[in-house]
Amino acid sequence: MEKVSWGIIGCGNVTEVKSGPAFQQVPDSSLVAVMRRDGAKAADYAQRHRVPKWYNRAEDLIADPDVTALYIATPPAFHEKYTIAALEAGKPVYVEKPFSSSLDGCYRMQAAAKKSGIPLCIAHYRRALPKFLAIKKILEQEVIGKVCTVQIRMNLPDQSVELAARGENNWRILPAISGGGIFFDLAPHQLDLLIYFFGQAIDHNGTATNQAGLYEAEDTVSGIARLPNGIEFSGEWHFCAPNTIKEDLFEIKGTSGRMIFSTFGHDLTIISVSGEEKIEFAPPQHIQQPMIEKVTQYFLGKGPNPCSAEEAIHSFLLMDAFTRKYYHRD
Repeated sequence: MEKVSWGIIGCGNVTEVKSGPAFQQVPDSSLVAVMRRDGAKAADYAQRHRVPKWYNRAEDLIADPDVTALYIATPPAFHEKYTIAALEAGKPVYVEKPFSSSLDGCYRMQAAAKKSGIPLCIAHYRRALPKFLAIKKILEQEVIGKVCTVQIRMNLPDQSVELAARGENNWRILPAISGGGIFFDLAPHQLDLLIYFFGQAIDHNGTATNQAGLYEAEDTVSGIARLPNGIEFSGEWHFCAPNTIKEDLFEIKGTSGRMIFSTFGHDLTIISVSGEEKIEFAPPQHIQQPMIEKVTQYFLGKGPNPCSAEEAIHSFLLMDAFTRKYYHRD
C-alpha cells in the first residue's frame, strides 16, 4: 500500500472526536467507509464526517475493495469476530482496547494475525502521547534514580449514572460485553502504561468485589505485581467512591525522587535532587491522532508496531489476575 484507506466498524461515540476525524488528517491516510448496525446512524455519521460510504453490516464493509485496513471500535465482545474476519480477508486491523472481552479471545486474535501474516495493532494510544513519551524518557535518564515502587490509585463515583445521563448504552457494566465493568474500560490504559514503562510483570495477584451492588460487574479491584529489575507494583480501583475522594493517581518512586501524574489528565510533577518541577501537557484535539499516525506508518511498512497483540496481552493478564477471572488459553 502507498496509502491506507480505512473503514470503521462501530462508528459510535468514541469515534466522534477521539479517533474518527484523525484518520482524515494523518498523512497517507483516509477514511473511506463506516459501519454501524443502525443504518440511519451510520449514514448520519458518514454525512457529518464526509465519509464516502456507509454500511449496516460489517461483512459488507470488510468486503469493500476500497477499504484496505480496519479500525474496530465496537464493544469488546465483538472485537474477536470482526478482527479475525478482517485478517482472513487480508486487511490490517487496528482494534480498540481492551483487546477483547476475554483472555482467550486475545490469544485467538493473536494466533489469527500470526497465521495470516497480516498486521494487527491494539489502540493503547497513550503510548504515543507527548506526556507519556516524556515520562518514559525521564525514566530512562534516571532523573529520579532507579525505580523502586509504582502505585496506581483510582477512586471514582458510580459511572453508570453518568453514562445513562449522557444517553450512552451501559454495556461497560455488563461483563459479557465489556469483559468486566468500568475496570475493564479504564484500567487497560493504566496497566498498558505500566508494561510500556517497565516491561512484562513477573508475578501478579489480586482481588475484586462488588461493594455497591449497583450492577453485575465488580466495582472494587486491587492488585500487586513484581516487575523487572525488582520493581514492586500495587494498584487499587474503586468505582463507587464518594466525590470527596475522587482520585486518578499514578506514582513512581525512585532511589532519588518520584514522579506523580494522572493517567487521564495532563499534569506531571517531578520531585528529584534538582527540586520540584510541574509540567502541563496540551492534549491533541483528537487524542488518538499520534497513535493513528504510528499505526498508519506501520501498516505501510515504514515503522514498527506501536502496540502488538503480545504487549496488549501482558496488560490483559494483569486485569485477569487482579479480578481473579483466570481465563486460560485454548
